Amino acid sequence: MKIRYAGKTDVGMKRAHNEDNILLVPEERLYLVADGMGGHASGEVASEMAVQTLSDFFEETSKDQEITWPYKMEKGREYEANRLNAGIKLSNLRIFESATQNPAQRGMGTTIVALLIVDDTAYFGHVGDSRIYRLREGKLTQVTEDHSLLNDYIKMKDLTEEEIENFPHKNVIVRALGMKETVQVDVNSEKPQPGDTYMLCSDGLNGMITDDVIRQIMVDNYDDLEQCCTELIDAANANGGTDNITVAVVQIA
Repeated sequence: MKIRYAGKTDVGMKRAHNEDNILLVPEERLYLVADGMGGHASGEVASEMAVQTLSDFFEETSKDQEITWPYKMEKGREYEANRLNAGIKLSNLRIFESATQNPAQRGMGTTIVALLIVDDTAYFGHVGDSRIYRLREGKLTQVTEDHSLLNDYIKMKDLTEEEIENFPHKNVIVRALGMKETVQVDVNSEKPQPGDTYMLCSDGLNGMITDDVIRQIMVDNYDDLEQCCTELIDAANANGGTDNITVAVVQIA
């Protein structure tokens, strides 16, 4: 399976520094986006720690499959899904321990979305409200579920479009790396089709532009992934750019 990919991050129009991190690890077919929080640059520390810890864990377990994992494999779950779950949990623990030991980092945390492609399967691991979308035959689908207060309300109550638009706590997330010693990780998988394009992003993108706009930009730039990332970020900035914006696009060629 041949894979094409591109990624880009931008500070946006309002923030002084970028707390997002992106890491593309083609040799592991692992693609990561994290959106840090915590202020005083500690959000940036958390997001970098998340993507680097997960990447390191995959490199170590690729070199030595007999290496002892920090977490037990869950029964009934595929090897690669377990691997993704364990790596993200390890990232959470490292961030939590660092924040506990360093007063300047207290309260720091981060979201993470991870796309792993092994053989004929795409695995999605995530915590928080950063997203993964899939473009298939012109149709855009969100394949992750936001761990946010807004999404919890949407599931509990039948909110109208106007109520969703005016929801006062859109940026409140109910799950993140680094908040507690342990974390629940969502891991799902699917069989990608030739031509599928996956897009990972921080909420600085989807919070600024609609899914329809995202879809159109991805369709228009289907053959130029670098340009796709640039145009997505430009569109978010043109619409206000109130947050850092990070995009990774991965295509099954």
